[in-house]
Amino acid sequence: MAGSVQTTPGFDLQPSAQQVPLATNYITDFNFLNQYLPDTYEKEFERYGNRTISSFLRMVGAEMPSNSDLIKWAEQGRLHTKYVNCTTTVLTNADTATFTINDALVPDRAAVGLTAGAIAIRIGQTIMISPKTLTGSVGTTNKAIVTAVNTTAGTIDVAFYEAAGISNDNAANIYEIFIYGSEFKKGTEGMSGSLEADDDIFECSPIILKDKYAVSGSDMAQIGWVEVTTENGATGYLWYLKSEHETRLRFDDYLETAMIEAKPAAAGSGAVAAGFKGSEGIFYTVEDRGNVWAGGNPEALEDFDNIIRRLDKQGSIEENVIFLNREFGFAIDDMLAAQNSYGAGGTSYGLFDNDKDMALNLGFTGFRRGYDFYKTDWKYLNDPTMRGGLSSTLGTDTVNGLLVPAGSTTVYDQVLGKNAKRPFLHVRYRASETEDRRYKTWITGSAGGAMNSDLDAMEVHFLSERAVCTMGANNFFIFKD
Repeated sequence: MAGSVQTTPGFDLQPSAQQVPLATNYITDFNFLNQYLPDTYEKEFERYGNRTISSFLRMVGAEMPSNSDLIKWAEQGRLHTKYVNCTTTVLTNADTATFTINDALVPDRAAVGLTAGAIAIRIGQTIMISPKTLTGSVGTTNKAIVTAVNTTAGTIDVAFYEAAGISNDNAANIYEIFIYGSEFKKGTEGMSGSLEADDDIFECSPIILKDKYAVSGSDMAQIGWVEVTTENGATGYLWYLKSEHETRLRFDDYLETAMIEAKPAAAGSGAVAAGFKGSEGIFYTVEDRGNVWAGGNPEALEDFDNIIRRLDKQGSIEENVIFLNREFGFAIDDMLAAQNSYGAGGTSYGLFDNDKDMALNLGFTGFRRGYDFYKTDWKYLNDPTMRGGLSSTLGTDTVNGLLVPAGSTTVYDQVLGKNAKRPFLHVRYRASETEDRRYKTWITGSAGGAMNSDLDAMEVHFLSERAVCTMGANNFFIFKD
């Protein structure tokens, strides 16, 4: 019979963080006025283990300086052009036809004053024409040569190579067209017109992140009873020292989560009215320009086959890493375990070195099917104080995983003025010869060694100004409910 995890006792979401120094910050749960003194442990017990969630960007990205309020880069467009919304009024079995290109990539030419070059198809090129929506179960493709192009009207005239002309087995009278070559007569002039490279220009803006820890000079004289430690190895007996280090660790986490969750302020929003602009975080960018899996986790090879088919239509990156939550990790483990021929009737010893005399390994770190996929747990998606605590009733707002392509991509760097290799994910921080805003920290006040203010306290300030660049977002996948 299956059991369940009870709601109480549960997990504490705020074990120590306080907005201001209060009496509850002090570790004073020991009453030494009693006749029986308690036995006390000198060191604080780390019941939540490593509480930080940052490491994702350090694993998959890099950091590099920038000296502008705006970061821009160009990404290559497709080498070949395919139009998927082309219509014609030609009758079946006609030898020639006129097609109108209605794709969104080709705007209203009269409205924007486009002339030559508005259509990538030119006179003399040979094209393949296929019906978009079939009337019957089988459609027929046609091949033709372009005899005229009207860029103002957005039309092309073609002559079919088939004697029977177009086979109009098409319910919606919509066709797809792509270029596969060209043909010219002897002694004729060359190709008319030329094509310009198609680049997509993207941009993002850095945001300023700040934090502060403050403690009064009087409170700094209070000695704690328990030795404390933090994830970065700092130890001591003063309670404010622990809180300062936790503030620093919390700020380090925010430097990463802000790059993951940042969102640009929409026109007319309250943030814009208040003077804020936001930025393009990884999740926002992948949802906007990348690939989205919705409707639950992919739990079968057929689901991954659909993912692979989409990746084939993108950059076809050979190696990919999936950063996922626990449930998604279980789903992949179960999917791969089911491929074992003995999986339905029991465990197959020996597979993956699962010897009967050793601990059984029921987890997988990766697999290959078309591409190499590696998986790793992402603490940010499991942490109950972060996305791991979001309710599943949020539906498509619940992120279960992120597929990140491994390696780097070539882009045109506006600052360098040349093509440069960049990781798909990297952080740009504001810096110059005199100011480095990657990670600034300074102390003000008149306590704790600071002597630059008449404030009877010590204030530790943290600041960073940064943005994340998600290049080649079409190669990313975000997995949502």
